[in-house]
Amino acid sequence: MENELFYDKKTVWDSLTEEQESAMMDYAEGYKAFLDAGKTERDAVRYLTAKAEAKGFVPFTRGMAVKAGDKFYSVNRNKGIILTVIGKQPLSAGIHLTAAHLDAPRIDIRTVPLYEDSGMAMFKTHYYGGIKKYQWTTIPLELRGVVCVVTDEGVRSVDISIGAKPEDPVFVITDLLPHLAAEQMNKTMLKGIAAEQMNILIGSKPSKNEDEKTDRIKLAVLEFLNKTYGIKEEDFLSAELSCVPAFNARDIGFDRTLIGAYGHDDRVCSYPAATALLDLTETPEHTCMAVLVDKEEIGSDGVTGMQSRFFDTLVGDLCRAQDVLFDECIEHSVCLSADVCNAYDPNYPEVSERRNDARINCGLALVKYTGARGKSGASDATAELMARMRYCFNKAGITWQTGQLGKVDQGGGGTVAMFMANRNIDTVDAGVPVLSMHAPFECIAKVDLYMTYLGFGAFYNM
Repeated sequence: MENELFYDKKTVWDSLTEEQESAMMDYAEGYKAFLDAGKTERDAVRYLTAKAEAKGFVPFTRGMAVKAGDKFYSVNRNKGIILTVIGKQPLSAGIHLTAAHLDAPRIDIRTVPLYEDSGMAMFKTHYYGGIKKYQWTTIPLELRGVVCVVTDEGVRSVDISIGAKPEDPVFVITDLLPHLAAEQMNKTMLKGIAAEQMNILIGSKPSKNEDEKTDRIKLAVLEFLNKTYGIKEEDFLSAELSCVPAFNARDIGFDRTLIGAYGHDDRVCSYPAATALLDLTETPEHTCMAVLVDKEEIGSDGVTGMQSRFFDTLVGDLCRAQDVLFDECIEHSVCLSADVCNAYDPNYPEVSERRNDARINCGLALVKYTGARGKSGASDATAELMARMRYCFNKAGITWQTGQLGKVDQGGGGTVAMFMANRNIDTVDAGVPVLSMHAPFECIAKVDLYMTYLGFGAFYNM
């Protein structure tokens, strides 16, 4: 018999019923559909907006009346979204917040990207977020984003999505063949692929316009873009285009208990944060919010990052609608910074600490502190908040665990937690453990995803 004085992580499978397993597998299918549709933050916001409207959420505008049970959504520049359910208690009692990010590491297209060289048309790129550059060569890539076309009549936006459909072409960053790569393979993995070599192959057929003596392949690409989308080369100056992996989420393993996909970090936390709120069946005691932002992978700066005033402005508008002081609302609020942590990987035990790193299949992971080397840049949750969350999850029957980011001097990382904590909001990180984080094809366990969804639901009702 297990001694209750001991603590160890428990696998979800030891307590999962057949009914729960069926619900878990169904939930995972919805998550996979979200991943395939939402490979950029703009796509994810569009997807979640439609889901929210289907659940009766309406866009919030300043000056609206606010009462218990109201359901609002607020979109920030098409790249972030906040979902809100007004609770029974006034906003002076605080908000139960989840805060996650919708952006993921990717390959961005530069402002002046298009050129021709040696019979090929190419895009110049700039990678976004922390990646291993060599992982992004020789894999099929989709082109997604928006181009804002400027005409004499004004500005119009053109959505671009090429590579997602089976009949679409894809794009690629080439790499050296092993026969000629002796010098490259003697370099460190960090320097094996240089950023300036990560140019994307997009075409090779010259234009039929023989009046042009040079750059006829580049011209052919421009002719296609102009015919299809009404784009000319100057329009790249007002575009946000990215290349993301051109493969969809797939089950992993004979038992189909894992999901491999691009963008788990952090859409694997954004999705349960949003859906747990959308699925609330009764008006909660406290107002609940899912705050889904952009730019976390590059520091959370800018008008669509967690450091922007968009969140504060919305909360201020809601407080004024209830004649509540903003500061009183904030100081009584609680936030789960919904972000991933590393899962212990037996292939690389040397960088992990078995007693403290999260494990797959052990449920939602609470991470008391983040940061690196001496907790630098950390948000460190209080003992009182950790106890509140332990009580909440235990009472709701949630299988959960604790996690961290590897050995103390090995590395580390951060989330949006410190930006919420800096606002005087009690905050702790909570999310799904991930294998191969920041790779084009990351891996998570379905039971961890499902327990995170249930855990966020319990938190909203806490």
